[in-house]
Amino acid sequence: MINNIHNPDVLNCLANLSSDEVFTSPKIANEMLDMLPQGLFESPDTKFLDPCTKSGVFLREIAKRLLKGLETKIPDLQKRINHIFTNQLYGIAITKLTSLISKRSVYCSKTANGKYSIVENFASGDGNIKFDKIKHTFENHKCIFCGVSDSVDTYVRDEAMETHAYQFIHTYKPEEIFNMKFDVIVGNPPYQLNDGGGMGASAIPLYDKFVMQAKKMNPRYLTMIIPSRWFVGGKGLDDFRDNMLKDEKIRIIHDFIKSSDCFSGVEIKGGVCYFLWDRDNKGLCEVVTHNENKIASKMERSLLYGNSNVFIRYNDAISILKKINYINSFSNIVTTRNPFGLSNNTNYDEIGDFPMIKLYMINKKIGWLSADYIINKNGNYINKWKVLVPKAVGVGDMKTDILKPFIAEPMSICTETYLAIGPFNDKGIAENVISYINTKFFHFLLGLKKITQNSTRESYEFVPMQDFSKPWTDKELYEKYNLTNEEINFIESMVRPEIGTKI
Repeated sequence: MINNIHNPDVLNCLANLSSDEVFTSPKIANEMLDMLPQGLFESPDTKFLDPCTKSGVFLREIAKRLLKGLETKIPDLQKRINHIFTNQLYGIAITKLTSLISKRSVYCSKTANGKYSIVENFASGDGNIKFDKIKHTFENHKCIFCGVSDSVDTYVRDEAMETHAYQFIHTYKPEEIFNMKFDVIVGNPPYQLNDGGGMGASAIPLYDKFVMQAKKMNPRYLTMIIPSRWFVGGKGLDDFRDNMLKDEKIRIIHDFIKSSDCFSGVEIKGGVCYFLWDRDNKGLCEVVTHNENKIASKMERSLLYGNSNVFIRYNDAISILKKINYINSFSNIVTTRNPFGLSNNTNYDEIGDFPMIKLYMINKKIGWLSADYIINKNGNYINKWKVLVPKAVGVGDMKTDILKPFIAEPMSICTETYLAIGPFNDKGIAENVISYINTKFFHFLLGLKKITQNSTRESYEFVPMQDFSKPWTDKELYEKYNLTNEEINFIESMVRPEIGTKI
C-alpha cells in the first residue's frame, strides 16, 4: 500500500532547453506576480501578455489568480474560465515546441478548441497563444531586428526547422500582433544568440530587445527575469544599461547573485534578476539582493550612484563607496584590452632576430619576439617594470575569483591574455602595487564591476589609487578610509578567504 503519493507540478520537472532558454519554475513566476498590485487579478478587464512563452507557466499562474479574484464578479466557474482564457490571457511562443507545451499547460489540451480543452468558446486550435513562423530580415549580412549574422547556418534554414527569429522582437509594430493594449507584460525571454564570431563562441544578447520592445508597447506594468550582467557590462548592452539605470519607473529589482537560486542546474554568469516597471509611478527602486537562497539585503535607492554608469548590486557597498575617492582611479594605470596588439592565436616561441623581447603568453608560457614584430602600442611599457593581471578570471564571483598578478621585467610584453598595469621605473614600486592588488579591499572594489569572467580597464573604476612608495595591507586601508566594523566585516565576508590577511 502506498502511503505517500508524490504528485509534482509538471512545470517543475521540465528540463531546460539550453543555458539561454530556461524554463521558469512556478515558484519564481509567482514571486514575480506578487510584485504586481493584486487588484489587477480582481478585474475582468485586465489583459496580460507573455511575449516569450515557453512552458506557459506565467499564463497558468495568472489564470489561477484570476479564477479566485473574479469569483464574486463571475460566480459560474465555466463562464469565468471562458472569460479569463479568451479575453484576458495572451501569449507568443518562441518555438513550435514551446507553443505546444504552453497550450497543454494553459488549456490542458494540445489544442485550445479540442475535446479536452477547459475552454469552451475558442474557434481556433491555437487559442490566444500565437506562433507564426518568422524569418530574419538580413541587410549587410545582419538581421535588422536582432543582429545575428546570415553566416550562421542555424538562422538560414529549411522551412521545417527553427530559425530563432522571435516574433515579438522581429517587428517594428509589436502592438499589431494581437491588435490590442495590454495592462501587464510578463515573461522570461531568450537570453542570447550565437552571432558567428569568436570561433562559434561569440553571442549577442537578446533579452534587452524583449525588454525594450515591451516598454515600447507602454503597458501599465512590465516584469521580466533576465541575466544581471547588464548591470555593469556585456556585449551590445551599453544603450540598454543607460536606459534602464535612468528609468525611474523601475520600482523593484530582485537580484540573484547565483543563477542557481532561480534556475536549478543552470549557470548564468553574473546571476539573474527580475524587475517591476510601473508606468504611472516614478520613484526610487527597492533593491533586494538574494544570495544562497536567502535575502542578503534590501534597500530603497536610486539605480545610479554618483558619476558611475553602472549599477551597484550590493546595497552594503554604497556606504563604503561614499568614503572612497575613486575619481583618482586605479584604472588610470591599467591598459585597455590587448595591451601590445598580440593575439593568442599565434605561436610566438621565437620570432625574428636578436635582440629579442620576452613575451608572456597564456598560462605564463614564455615566448620571444623581436622589436620588428611589435605593434607600436603602449611602447612606453616595454623598457619598464609592469604588473600583469589576467583579463579573464573565474566566473565573476568575488567569493571564488582571485587575480594572481605577477611582475613583468623591462624588455618584456604580453599577449591579449593579460592587462598591463604601470609602467614603473623600479621593481619595488611594482611589488608594492602587487601588495595592494592582493588585499581583500582591492578584490572587493574590483568585484563591484567585474560580475562575469572577463575584466576590462573599466572594471577597476571603483579602486582608488594609492601611494606605491610603500606596500599596503587591508588593516591600513580600512583605517585610511575610516571603515566601520560592519563595513569591514561585509568586505571580509564577500571576498575569497585566502586573499589578504584576516583582520
